[in-house]
This record gives sequence, structure tokens and C-alpha cells, in this order.
Amino acid sequence: PTDKPLRVPLQDVYKIGGIGTVPVGRVETGIMKPGMNVTFAPAGVSTEVKSIEMHHESVPQALPGDNIGFNIKNISVKQIRRGNVCGDSKNDPPKPAGNFTAQVIIMNHPGEIRA
Repeated sequence: PTDKPLRVPLQDVYKIGGIGTVPVGRVETGIMKPGMNVTFAPAGVSTEVKSIEMHHESVPQALPGDNIGFNIKNISVKQIRRGNVCGDSKNDPPKPAGNFTAQVIIMNHPGEIRA
């Protein structure tokens, strides 16, 4: 959904010579555009998106469902990692959840499960 805040869970982070740090992930919600300021949670670091690439081609924006790599400024590969979530710094940036409720369905379990 493009009407929700930007969320991009990172699948990996690469360091590419001559380009810099390139996080890779799939846009789940929102729209990412070059020039945008983004924040990574829970790392808590912010930076500007220099460019966005999809299948080795530069694109003007990334929509939900797109698998993208995006170039960022002034952040090393050690500061962010797989599992971090990227979001727009200005519009509801991602933050760690205090708690959450999950519905779990166990399809097949060989032993006994106790609470």
C-alpha cells in the first residue's frame, strides 16, 4: 500500500567500491525516492538516499513489492545490518515495538507443547 509510511526491511547490506554502502531489501509499504531522508531502526541512524536501483537499472521511485538496492551517504556497512527496517525520517519513522500480539498456528509438531 502506497498510502502507508515507508517500510523496507533489509535483506542485506553491501559495500561497493566507487559507490559506497548499498542496503538491499523489498519495499513493503510506502514509496521511496532518491533525495529522501531515511532512518534505520533499531540502529537509529539517518541518511539521504542518493539513488535507487532495481535489477542494475536506476529507477525514479520504488513502490511496494519492488526488490531494490539503494545507495546511501555517510553510513558504513557496520552501522546497519540485515533485519533493520528503513523508513522515511519525516513521515512516521520506524521505531522498536514495546510489545506486539501474534497469532501462531502450529501445523505439525512431533512432541507435546505446553504453555
